[in-house]
Amino acid sequence: MGQSMDAIVIGAGSWGTALACVLRQGGHRVTLWGRDSAQLADIEGRQENSRYLPGLKLPAGLRVQADLNTAIAELPTDQPSLVVSVVPSHTTREVLRGIADRLPSQALVVTASKGIENESLSPMIEVMKQTLPAALHSRLAVLSGPSFARETAEGQPTAVVSAAEVRATAEAVQAAFQNGAFRVYTSDDVIGVEIGGAVKNVIALSCGMAEGLGFGHNTRAALITRGLAEISRLAVRLGGNPLTLAGLAGMGDLVLTCNGPQSRNRTCGLLLGQGKTLAQALAEMRQVAEGVKTTRSVHDLSARVGVEMPISQAIYRVLYEDRPVRQIMSDLLGRPPRAELG
Repeated sequence: MGQSMDAIVIGAGSWGTALACVLRQGGHRVTLWGRDSAQLADIEGRQENSRYLPGLKLPAGLRVQADLNTAIAELPTDQPSLVVSVVPSHTTREVLRGIADRLPSQALVVTASKGIENESLSPMIEVMKQTLPAALHSRLAVLSGPSFARETAEGQPTAVVSAAEVRATAEAVQAAFQNGAFRVYTSDDVIGVEIGGAVKNVIALSCGMAEGLGFGHNTRAALITRGLAEISRLAVRLGGNPLTLAGLAGMGDLVLTCNGPQSRNRTCGLLLGQGKTLAQALAEMRQVAEGVKTTRSVHDLSARVGVEMPISQAIYRVLYEDRPVRQIMSDLLGRPPRAELG
């Protein structure tokens, strides 16, 4: 466990709240910010995020702040602090741009959002670089891995990865988050960790769709395995290490998100497989399914760099070309035979 520091978690959804719990349990002084001031007041009054983690008592001393600039202004300027962005990936640029010139020079800035921006096709670390001052670029990190929010907040054993281009930054983030139940490994493969965390949500949509159609474990295993193959192809083409995709941010996160009933993306796919439209499926869900927007980014990015990703492309056709789910599954099975490792 690292030295106690001041930390701000930006985003009061389920995952932001869970990470705020981890940091507070580790003895840090933690402030949680969210867009909805009424929700924050409810969190403060109940000591519970009743919207996203109902019934779970939050650690004593966890503060909330409705004004992000005020929270940033309270960070020390003469010692390291921690700023953790857990807002949806499509809002990350906007939120960080608003605080870029106010962040202390010693802040560690961590993204725990999993996605690829639609317009720029940039993963979150690149959005951070494009948005934040160059002096902070050596202090940027990604936190990713198989971690459902409620189980993390409850203190169930969880393992994730801190990835940064600068080893000391990855290790500082590791030390800040590590506690008795939350184990953090380090990596210098930022792009591999980010691609694994983002694209697994697309594959989880496919697993949910298959389940909604009534298919069983054989189909899910095939989608997970072939999904991992196409995630790895994209990551390697972008400069990632293939071994990263066999680890926590790759296979680990993929298996969890494709199988776990708490998975938002699997649930969204399930509703689509049962015949709901995308609008109906999203209306039923209380939280963001990152894979929906990421599917468009992956479709465009894979085309730009020339990587074959048939499952991801099939999900794109369902979401953005209104193709029937059952027809897409048939199309995938009807592809010409090929060698597994070819």
